[in-house]
Amino acid sequence: MQDEFFMRRAIELAEKGRFAVRPNPLVGCVLVRDGEIIAEGWHDHLGGLHAEQMAIADAEARGVETQGSIAYVTLEPCNHFGRTPPCSEALMWAGVKKVIIGIADPNPTVRGGGVDALSKEGIEVEIGLLEEECYAQMSAFMHWCEHRTPHVLLKAATDNNGRIDGDPGKPAVRFSTKKALEMVHEIRRDSMAIIVGVNTVIRDDPKLTVRGIKSSADIIPKRVVIDPNNRIPIDCQLMTTPDAETYLINAKKYDTTKDKAHVNRIVLPTENGNIDVKKILHCLGDLEVQTLLVEGGLETWKRFLEQKLVDSAHLCISNIELDAQNEDYFYKSHLEEAGLVLKEEITLGNDIITKWERN
Repeated sequence: MQDEFFMRRAIELAEKGRFAVRPNPLVGCVLVRDGEIIAEGWHDHLGGLHAEQMAIADAEARGVETQGSIAYVTLEPCNHFGRTPPCSEALMWAGVKKVIIGIADPNPTVRGGGVDALSKEGIEVEIGLLEEECYAQMSAFMHWCEHRTPHVLLKAATDNNGRIDGDPGKPAVRFSTKKALEMVHEIRRDSMAIIVGVNTVIRDDPKLTVRGIKSSADIIPKRVVIDPNNRIPIDCQLMTTPDAETYLINAKKYDTTKDKAHVNRIVLPTENGNIDVKKILHCLGDLEVQTLLVEGGLETWKRFLEQKLVDSAHLCISNIELDAQNEDYFYKSHLEEAGLVLKEEITLGNDIITKWERN
């Protein structure tokens, strides 16, 4: 039980790096001697000290001896040079006698390297303490390491009849409540990229940024548009506002001399006039995008769902009825047919939010 207490503290510390360390995982570490925590650390920002290194620095600042201590760390210590030196070497230098690890690192640059390096130096290593909790905290990183593609979250909103839009000749009308809108921006904040189809851009001219909630300036999701035929308006907000990087998924090369510095183009082949969304996910994975929010519209939702590429979904159902003649509907059955299961239902104002996960 005492071991679990120390690992839970390491998990708690790891959370301090939320949003600031992407694409790196959240990691926490505590150093313990004689049943007492003598130092703590976490990965605080990208390029900064890793959790183990911060804990050792914390001990030094306190004037505490680390020789013979036990390190509890949520993720296997790295054994490679990246933005910082190897954490395994730091633990050896600190003279720890034992390292208890929450979960192994599936990253190809690590995969057992940290454990092997520590063991060869005679340091006792245990792995798997509170593994499920550690995995859950860094699930997006784990998914990316295992699949090299982002975790995909689909977000949709409908009226109480499943209609997603009003008059198709006019910009879409927002009908969700303020609380539901705040949730949308929280989801955007949690995402490393947001993707829409070009029809959504043509009609709504969205900015696809995080607004209205507390957010660090460093939390800026990439904006991605599926646009095989280069129909995006050159004067739309995604093309003209440098608030975030914009990625256009095109089917052929275009003259980019008029593109602003924040605009990037990725060229992928089409199949039956459409770009394969699996190829899009692999391209975003190569850009280290670990969490992707699919915002719209209906055609884009269906393409991801039909290929069973959606890992989770949030469906917001409003209690209003839209007055329109078009046939654009979206139902829970679309999610069920894609292999998603309802996990939670909450009420926000006059909206019902259903949350879905793939089994």
